[in-house]
Amino acid sequence: MSLSTRELIAGYPRHARAALDRVSLEVARGTTLAIVGPSGAGKTTLLRVIAGLLRARSGDVRLDGASIVDLPPQERRAALVFQDDALFDNMTVRENLRFALRSNGASGEARVAEIAAALHVGERLDRRPRQLSGGERQRASIARALLSEPSLLLLDEPLAHLDPSLRRSVRDEIVGVRQRFAGPVLYVTHDHVDAMSVGDLLAVLIDGRLEDVGEPQRVYDAPRTLAVARFLGERPMNLFADGGALLGIRPERVRLCADGTVPGRVTRRETTGADIYLEVETDRGTIVARVPAADRTQPGENAMLDLPAQWCRRFDSETGVAVA
Repeated sequence: MSLSTRELIAGYPRHARAALDRVSLEVARGTTLAIVGPSGAGKTTLLRVIAGLLRARSGDVRLDGASIVDLPPQERRAALVFQDDALFDNMTVRENLRFALRSNGASGEARVAEIAAALHVGERLDRRPRQLSGGERQRASIARALLSEPSLLLLDEPLAHLDPSLRRSVRDEIVGVRQRFAGPVLYVTHDHVDAMSVGDLLAVLIDGRLEDVGEPQRVYDAPRTLAVARFLGERPMNLFADGGALLGIRPERVRLCADGTVPGRVTRRETTGADIYLEVETDRGTIVARVPAADRTQPGENAMLDLPAQWCRRFDSETGVAVA
């Protein structure tokens, strides 16, 4: 089961800019595509177009090569899990899960118990949603989606309202869904850590345009556009003029060393716990370097930086497209 979109253009009334601008991508069976981008990038719009909840102005959506763009939502077999769990508060978790079943009886009950156990809500089946934690509600929502036997699983920022302590555990459950669902999964988030942890492929959507798509580490280390370089990362890629182009390097690839080739002065030190970010003023502009927490370099001190060529990315300063 594969999903593909071709040249999708979509928007909303009274909005001059398209929410999706010729977005084309392909997701194979057994693949999770993580779609990351800032608020307003068009991520949710893309899921709604695929699910049939929103009509694109033009373009096509294909499932196993056959167009589904004219099919109503109920015939697309796409399960969409929203930011909010959307469980029925007047039902128990068990009743919520039964609601998604295509068949009832003993086999249906066994299926409910199996999926609930797999997503660690098996002991909560007789509780109502308000008696669950945020993570448990989202697990129950994903379980309900799987029980509907969808062809596609679409997850729209499922971790957005969870505390940091819960995000990782639910994220792990989402990765584990792969063992029970063989169709394409599209996972939307604004968090690059979530996206890189969950996705087999990473797509970056900014201002309605698909800026880059590929293996997550490649997209991070060697972005194809300046927009991706500036968006992805705890701190954005360093960018500075270099021979008529822009040269980019990630803060964690910048080295502080006595034999560095770029001299500068530290102007700011930011502590994150495991790492330190140093802002260093140089003749090329401000360069941010990520250094270990044990580093004791302080603002006002001189520093020598090394920018390893193998980690540098060159961009055309006019088009913003990577050239090397």
